[in-house]
Amino acid sequence: MYIALDVMGGDNAPHAPVQGAIRAVKNSRFDLKIILIGDELIIKKELGGFKSESISVLHASENITSNDQASKVIKTKPESSMVKGIWLLKEKKADAFISAGNTGAQMATSLLTLGRIPHVKRPALSAFFSGLSGGKILCDVGANPDASPENMLQFAIMSSVYLDHVEGIKNPKIGLMNIGEESTKGSELYQNTYSLLKRELPNFIGNIESRNIFICDADVLVCDGFVGNTIIKFAEGWVLSFAEMIKKKILSKARYKIGAQMIQPALDEIRNKYDYEEHGGSRLLGVNGISIVCHGAYQATAESWGIAGAQGPCAGKTYCQLAPRAKHPQTLRPPHKSTA
Repeated sequence: MYIALDVMGGDNAPHAPVQGAIRAVKNSRFDLKIILIGDELIIKKELGGFKSESISVLHASENITSNDQASKVIKTKPESSMVKGIWLLKEKKADAFISAGNTGAQMATSLLTLGRIPHVKRPALSAFFSGLSGGKILCDVGANPDASPENMLQFAIMSSVYLDHVEGIKNPKIGLMNIGEESTKGSELYQNTYSLLKRELPNFIGNIESRNIFICDADVLVCDGFVGNTIIKFAEGWVLSFAEMIKKKILSKARYKIGAQMIQPALDEIRNKYDYEEHGGSRLLGVNGISIVCHGAYQATAESWGIAGAQGPCAGKTYCQLAPRAKHPQTLRPPHKSTA
C-alpha cells in the first residue's frame, strides 16, 4: 500500500512527519510504501543517512500555511505538498493521504478533488477513541459547525459503516450528544435530529450527556462539528492538565514518589490510552478516498500512529469501497431511504 504524507504540514514539520515515516516503515506489519511530499532538499536533510525502498520523495515547491484561504488553495498553490498529495490519491497513485497542516484546506481540497461518495451531502470528521466499554467514534468533530438533522443522520450511518468494516464493531449502537437524556432536551436542531434518528435507525439508543461519553453503551456519538470540536479539545486539554496535576502532587512528597513507582506502569497505560499523541488522526468520512487529518502539534510518535491508522482502512476496505453500504442505509435497516 502507498501512503502520501504531507511533510510540510504541522507545527513540528518537517521533522515530525519524516521521523514518523521512518518509525512507521520500521514497525509496519504491511508492505508499506510512504511518499514524502515537500521540499526535496529539506526532506533529504531530515532523512539523514536513512535509506529504504519503502520511502520515496515527491518534490513540492509550495507550502500551505494557516493564513491561506482553504477553498482556494487548489488554484493559488497547486504545487503545494497538500494539493499534490491529494492528487496522488485522486489518480490512484496512493491509497491514503495524511497531513497535520491546515485542516480547512485539507477538507476543502479533499472534497473538491476527490468528490463525495454518492448520496453523501456533507463529509464529516470523525474521532476514534477508547471508552471504558470499548472503542467509540465521535462525529462530526469540526467539518460542519452548522449541520441539519439529515446531515447528522448521515454522520451516524457513515460512522457505523466505519466501525463495522474497519474496527470490527458489529451493529454499533448510536447515541446523540445532548444536554439531557430526555427527547425534549436541547435546541430545536437536536430535538428534530433525535426524532429523525429514532425513526430511521433501529440501533439508536437516545441522547447521551457529555459526562457519560466514556461509560455509555453507544459506539457512535453524533453531533454537529461545533459541539464535537469543543468536546475533543476540552478532553485533550483536560487529559494534559490532569496528568500535570498528578505529576506535581507526586513530586510534592517523598512517600508519594515511592507509591508512584509502584503504579507507574498503570498510569502510563491510562495516559497512552487517552493521549492524542498515541493515536492516529481524524478520518474524513464521506469523501471518495482516505484522507486523514492529524493534530497540528503531533510529534514523530503520533505521525507514525497516523500512518498506522491509515493502514487499517487500506488493508481492509477503503471509504470508496464502503460507498455501497453508505449509499444504501437499509443495511442499518431504516425504513425510509429518502434521507440518505
